[in-house]
Amino acid sequence: MAREQKLGPTGRPQRVYPAPQPLNSHGPARIISLCNQKGGVGKTTTSINLGASLAQYGRRVLAVDFDPQGALSAGLGVAAHDVPTIYDLMLGSIKDPHEVIQKTDTPGLDVIPANIDLSAAEVHLVTEVAREQILAGVLRKISGEYDVILIDCQPSLGLLTVNALTASHGVLIPLACEYFALRGVALLVETIEKVKDRLNPALNLDGIIATMYDARTLHAREVLERVVETFGESVFDTVIGRTVRIPDASVAAKPITEFAPENQAAEAYLTLAREMINRGVVA
Repeated sequence: MAREQKLGPTGRPQRVYPAPQPLNSHGPARIISLCNQKGGVGKTTTSINLGASLAQYGRRVLAVDFDPQGALSAGLGVAAHDVPTIYDLMLGSIKDPHEVIQKTDTPGLDVIPANIDLSAAEVHLVTEVAREQILAGVLRKISGEYDVILIDCQPSLGLLTVNALTASHGVLIPLACEYFALRGVALLVETIEKVKDRLNPALNLDGIIATMYDARTLHAREVLERVVETFGESVFDTVIGRTVRIPDASVAAKPITEFAPENQAAEAYLTLAREMINRGVVA
């Protein structure tokens, strides 16, 4: 149970989340899309570091790179240009996901990589029957082997993102504490509701993660206050601060929790993992 303390950045009492108990068994996975049609809000950074943090607490995690830019693959040290990718699974040229899954240097964290080939997937899939459910069929084959599957979506609301939402149990929205990042959230929530209504009744908004927060600026504080006013308890207590060490970790192809474990962002992602487990978002 979380203990309440002083007020945190969200204006709510700052809860202290205890380290979770280890799991006795693994699977079936809870599938979560990290989604925002605005680029540069911390989706990939959160996918990498949240995945590594959950793995550090004994969860088996699969990160799915679902962005043709392949930033998640690169950020986890996978050379995605010369290995099978999610594109091969989506088109059916490879049937077994185990042929595509890559181990990372982080124990308990695997990745399905992506590269620029994925940008052609929407064109190829547009004539397919049940084209919105292809990714769900791929992940169904391996979901029993993991506790959490995190899908790092591209910054758009096209067919790939709809595939991710259709395959998922929940959605996390990383939201940079900037005005322009805030503007598009209503459209994204509307898209989530449409997918829930028409394709995936089990889909839930798991929460909004405030990222790139700089408490020194009035603008960031006002944006975070507005987000909390609008979305209430859907906003996680844990706020990811802005730090130069995250880009350094990306260059080193390591999660911040391993590259600079003493950094405030590393502790923030570990806290976020504990909060998600405490909230029941993941087991």
